[in-house]
Parts: sequence; C-alpha cells; structure tokens
Amino acid sequence: MQNREGQKVPSVIFKTRANGDFVDLNSDDIFKGRTVVVFSLPGAFTPTCSSTHLPRYNELAKVFAENGVDEIVCLSVNDAFVMDAWKEDQEAEHVTLIPDGNGDFTEGMGMLVDKSELGFGKRSWRYSMLVKDGVVDRMFIEPDVPGDPFEVSDADTMLAYVNPSARKPEAISLITKPGCPFCAKAKQALSEAGMEFEEIVLGHDATLRSVRAITGKETVPQVFIGGHYIGGSDDLKAYLAGEAKDVA
Repeated sequence: MQNREGQKVPSVIFKTRANGDFVDLNSDDIFKGRTVVVFSLPGAFTPTCSSTHLPRYNELAKVFAENGVDEIVCLSVNDAFVMDAWKEDQEAEHVTLIPDGNGDFTEGMGMLVDKSELGFGKRSWRYSMLVKDGVVDRMFIEPDVPGDPFEVSDADTMLAYVNPSARKPEAISLITKPGCPFCAKAKQALSEAGMEFEEIVLGHDATLRSVRAITGKETVPQVFIGGHYIGGSDDLKAYLAGEAKDVA
C-alpha cells in the first residue's frame, strides 16, 4: 500500500448509473475545485462495510459539510449495479457511492490487493483520504495485517483530522406506535430542533413488552438520547428547553 499524500488522485473514468443508463464520471467531476472525503473498502454488502464503515460516514455527513467538506465518496471495486443496490439497501442518502468496477482508480492509488483466497479477485484495501482540489491532503491506511483491519479509516478519525473540535450529533432513538398523537408531537419537536432520530415503531420493530423491559413504562413515545433515557413527550420538551437554554 502506498501513501500518496501531496500527490494528485488518478485521472480515470467511472462507469456509474443514472436513470437507467450508464453515465461516465471522471475524476475532475468529483475532485476539481472541491474538498472531498473518500473512503474505500473491500466490497459492497460485506459485514464491516455495511454495519459500520458506510453508516457512520452517512451519519456524520452533515457535520463534515459544516466543516468545509463538499462531498463524501464511498469507493469500491464493484460494478454500478451492485453499488446502486447497496446504496438503496443502506439508505445512505448523504454519501455518494462510486463503482470502480475495473479497479483503475484503486490501482492508481496503489491500493489494489488480491483477495482471491476469498473468491473476490482484485479489490481495494481499506483506507480513507481527504482530497483538496484533486490533491491528497491526508490518508488513513489500514495496517498491513491479515484479514480486514478497521482501525483508522473510520468517519470519526477523519472528522477529528478535519476539525478536532467538531460537535458530533447525539444518537437518538424514539419508540412510537402508529396513530399516537404524543408520538407525532415528539417527532415534530425533534425535527424542529434539527435532531435526527431513529424511530422504532411498535408492531413493526418491537412490542409494549420491549418498552416495559427497557423503560419500565407502558406508554409511548419513549425517547433515548446519547445513551440516556429521557422519557415521554413532556420529558422531551423539558430536555429540549434545557438544551436551548444552555446554548443561549
């Protein structure tokens, strides 16, 4: 693996898909005059890539944007159909997934490795980089050890380099049930506060038994923020009021 800090990224053509047709995208389209975070991984739908690598970059995309990053690109030696299907499966709306089907970009970066023992053929080593106007500013390359190490190319490490003082959003979960007006009120309050949340809908994802087991309560909504139990809609209102007061 080669560290290419200070060098220009390879000039290649990516075969992407849009509206049912193949569309050529070149390196300048992505990098020229822009600040771009790239993270490259061994393959779409693979465990670490799907459970951690892509989701965390997607989760922190707005924070990256607030700190001068124009786009986050996920690159993999997969074809356009696979990458599009993976993007839809992951609901990664804040990350641009680009297929490097022939491995041209990855080879130019010195990151093409042989994964034949897994039946993968040639794939990308896992790494991330910050690219400014087509020049690599910083690279985080996973250590050259057996397996699929995931230690330094993660979103949090990259964000810490972009801005060590960047404020990350709290993880928020909201337990609701269909037709609940208090649940709708809680969702509206979170949305108006600009706080993204994951909704767990009773009847689809869980039952009241789970609510009782987790909170000791039998009502919804139930809100959790940053690993802390907040409570129902009135508790959330009080919490948000306190947050607003602290900011003021």
